[in-house]
Amino acid sequence: MYSFARPFLFALDAERAHGLGLRAIETAYRTGTTSLLAPRIAPLPTPAFGLQFPNPVGLAAGLDKNGEHVEALFALGFGFVEIGTVTPRPQAGNPRPRLFRLPAHEAIINRMGFNNLGVDALVRNVERARRRGGLLGINIGKNKDTPNESAADDYLHCLERVYPLADYITVNISSPNTAGLRELQEEQALRQLVGALREGQEKLAAQHGKRVPMLVKVAPDLSDRDIEAAARVLSELSVDGVIATNTTIGRPLVESDPVAKETGGLSGAPLMGQSTLVLRRLRSRLPESIPLIGVGGIASGADAVAKMSAGASLVQVYSGLIYRGPALVGECVEAIRRRREAPSRGAVSAL
Repeated sequence: MYSFARPFLFALDAERAHGLGLRAIETAYRTGTTSLLAPRIAPLPTPAFGLQFPNPVGLAAGLDKNGEHVEALFALGFGFVEIGTVTPRPQAGNPRPRLFRLPAHEAIINRMGFNNLGVDALVRNVERARRRGGLLGINIGKNKDTPNESAADDYLHCLERVYPLADYITVNISSPNTAGLRELQEEQALRQLVGALREGQEKLAAQHGKRVPMLVKVAPDLSDRDIEAAARVLSELSVDGVIATNTTIGRPLVESDPVAKETGGLSGAPLMGQSTLVLRRLRSRLPESIPLIGVGGIASGADAVAKMSAGASLVQVYSGLIYRGPALVGECVEAIRRRREAPSRGAVSAL
């Protein structure tokens, strides 16, 4: 069904198509016709962060910033859905246009700028969602007018508000679309911020009687030295997990595209190689007790398997969903299932 709808959506402005697409997914869920968009997916239980995921394929943050479509998105078969990025106060984000397609490269450039209705609106939306079908991640950030030296206050405020509702929480310090945000990935700033958030996490765990995992999402544009420093800090502070990666400011694979000059983060197929390289390097530097989520450039089941081979315990999709449609979710789950079953089949054959 998506193959018929895609030409219409791609004829529209990208941000308008984004909104229409979400409303169509919501309508399909409310009318019981989601099966026309995505076939039912058999479970593939996957443990990570002390949680049990129904399957290892999730939706990356950014599609549903305000948690308005949680139930409908789970109905597509995701093992987990991440909503946000959310900030303490509502903000409009950057001026439009701020979302651009590069169809020849199956890529997207966005400079949305954490546009959202604020954390209180997201909390109300999530509280109204009755059925999940998977685990819910909530991605938190800071308001653009909050200086980096006060960033911890914004993140702690969001952490406290979403903690009772989230199955895990992601700290977004890697979006290229909020000025200065990526400076929080520098070693000293990272240590201060994540240290404060880890203290907050432990206090909230005692207060609520449950420990919600906290993950950190990093950029694909880190040098090897930056990766080494980040891994050292995240290991020492015992974060629960890392998401690799966010979008890239690089353009080497799309520089011939007329849209490539637009500022913002590039996602989609051209990101696959760089994001997977960062994933692999992080895996080699982090202890096995810190699982990784691989995201960036997944456009097929084979791409999802490549992320797992590079060290991911789970994967997320976003831009691939825009180009391939909801069928991509099941394709990725089945590819990972075949990978997981392959060694046992080989062992049986050897006997």
